[in-house]
Amino acid sequence: MNPALELALFAGLMALGQFSPGPDMVLLTRTALAEGARAGAMMALGIATGLAFHAGVAVAGLALAFQQSTALRLAVTWAAAAYLLWLAGCLLRAACFPAAGPADPARPLSRHPYLRGLVCNLLNPKAVVFLAATCAPFLSGTHPPWWPFALAAVIVVQGGTLWALWARLLQWKPLRTRYERSARWIDGAFGLALAVLAVVLLASP
Repeated sequence: MNPALELALFAGLMALGQFSPGPDMVLLTRTALAEGARAGAMMALGIATGLAFHAGVAVAGLALAFQQSTALRLAVTWAAAAYLLWLAGCLLRAACFPAAGPADPARPLSRHPYLRGLVCNLLNPKAVVFLAATCAPFLSGTHPPWWPFALAAVIVVQGGTLWALWARLLQWKPLRTRYERSARWIDGAFGLALAVLAVVLLASP
């Protein structure tokens, strides 16, 4: 297959995977709605940084070691679930017990959005498995020496760009107005979604 066509096919598959429902999507959506486009872009950069690590692991073939190490996989899974539950608790507490005075949607998640995105992505064990499974067919066969670096670049650059664009799209005025009117209920829904994702993560093999 022509390398350019193969790279385009890989980029298409990665775009579908990037926007599948998951912790990154939930957390970035809430951050962009509550804290604005700049915070959303910073979180997208954090997610892209995490993707750089996962992409390196995937193209280097180290994901197999991760999958075979039960202790490492469980440690990352429990750490990820604990982080998601902590975030969920912050949102649910703010939704149920709002502070007195003007609403401050950013208050429950005061950690810098870049760090939130980075930690959320790094602690996602499914990211390693997904990237390894997606990259494997494209790494087989004969390719030029630069090919693994091209795949990694697609993962990182495309991921960061798409997430930043999503954060910008969420600034659409009718959407933001709706959020501002119902911030408590929407934040509560986001909190429940993160809690469900944590439980699903722990329940998955």
